[in-house]
Amino acid sequence: MKQDTLEGRAKTKNGVIRLCFSVLCILLEAAFIIIVITRLNEYAEIVNLLTRVFAGILVLALYASDQTSSMKMPWIILILVFPIMGVALYLLIGLNGGTRKMRERYADIDRKLLPLLPDNREKLENIKNKIPKAGNISEYIWKNAGYPVYQNTDIVYYDEAVKGLEAQLSALSKAEKFIFMEYHAIEDAEAWKKIQKVLEERVQAGVEVRVFYDDMGSIGFINTDFVKKMEQIGIHCRVFNPFMPGLNVFLNNRDHRKITVIDGKAAFTGGYNLANEYFNYTNPYGQWKDTGIRLEGDAVQSLTATFLEMWNAANDRNNNEDFSKYFIRSEYKAAQNGFVQPYADSPMDDEQVGEEVYISMVNKAEKYCWFITPYLIITDEMTHALCLAAKRGIDVRIITPGIPDKKMIYSVTRSFYHGLVKNGVRIYEWTPGFCHAKMSVADDCMATCGTINLDYRSLYHHFENGCFMADSPAVLSIRNDLEETMKECREVTEQYRTGRSAYLRLGQLFMRLFAGLL
Repeated sequence: MKQDTLEGRAKTKNGVIRLCFSVLCILLEAAFIIIVITRLNEYAEIVNLLTRVFAGILVLALYASDQTSSMKMPWIILILVFPIMGVALYLLIGLNGGTRKMRERYADIDRKLLPLLPDNREKLENIKNKIPKAGNISEYIWKNAGYPVYQNTDIVYYDEAVKGLEAQLSALSKAEKFIFMEYHAIEDAEAWKKIQKVLEERVQAGVEVRVFYDDMGSIGFINTDFVKKMEQIGIHCRVFNPFMPGLNVFLNNRDHRKITVIDGKAAFTGGYNLANEYFNYTNPYGQWKDTGIRLEGDAVQSLTATFLEMWNAANDRNNNEDFSKYFIRSEYKAAQNGFVQPYADSPMDDEQVGEEVYISMVNKAEKYCWFITPYLIITDEMTHALCLAAKRGIDVRIITPGIPDKKMIYSVTRSFYHGLVKNGVRIYEWTPGFCHAKMSVADDCMATCGTINLDYRSLYHHFENGCFMADSPAVLSIRNDLEETMKECREVTEQYRTGRSAYLRLGQLFMRLFAGLL
């Protein structure tokens, strides 16, 4: 089947750049060895010693870092075996979190934005009293990501991306003040043209419209002419990252968020980008499974803050924008009584919020914890949490695609199956096609929906957003959807419990070792 999805091609482009630089590093390593042998023979020992000392110092620094061992060990091995190539690759794609200047920029913007969000300590006490295990997770998000928990918010869950798109188009057409849209990938094709038509109408009605997209996610599908076209029709448009702080950030840290905010009253998020394949307008891999949610009420404020963070961080000029005008408290009265907590995760800090929320869900589960993810490339900490929960008797299940969008990544995903299933985790592959949804649900009382995959890139390198929900009808909607989705899956638990050949085991061990570098 043709490897031709929007996201797949974008990642292929990224992979080609990585491959070219990797080849260059290998050539440098080879050139270094040849020069030492042919021209620096008498200095070979001292040159080799200095190289090894530098590599050793870097390895010690890596070993002492707070990174998970799954991220450190591949770099340590690579640097020790091939110092020149390993150090060069690490400096390009191993460092995470960008430059000091970038970190300061994000911190400065957050200092202005996050205080505009309500404190909501009373809501936090409410969820802790009503559902203690969900309250613990909620408190973690508030203390470490800065996003409060809300009530007075209605949630609608969409089990198909096209349903979310239709609802989005309807809501956009009613915008009166402003529209914010931030997406990893936009394809200037049928789905986007429907959205653009509505946006043009709203601009003519005096609505402020901003569109923000990731450069790597959309590369090859829209170019700078797209930005000019949007500006010409009155839509303000920015690209991540136009300020180019360094090759490391360009290759490694992408904006993977998916957010639409309308008037600060309604918001949409989930797994889908604004491209035809997500809505099954095209079918490169059979059926495409994606999901999303609509929020209406107080919790929209957090998604407004998340959008404004990235919009302003992408601008390298001083920005004195008055953010407060976008945080007007509405008089909306929600019909639902549940709790909702939109949150964002950023590689600009040292807190892996997305992974910690998932691990907390698994650790707090008392009956079951289910996941659906397009990729399964996880750390030792996440693996341990899943396996320990299964050993405790918790029903732990993971749904992955039945048809891959990238065969190599699919092989790495499957390499994690054996270690999980031998400890009681159940694995399902969705046979109709490619599942791109990113969700978790536990004990019929708490769930997440957002952009965060169960893979290193998403958990450690990308800007992401998610939504934690508790005691909400949407939680049961997610559970029911996953239950129906599993009926369309083949369970591969027993298949991966035993029966791997020595050749396959060796290949999977190698892929697992360098999974964090993909």
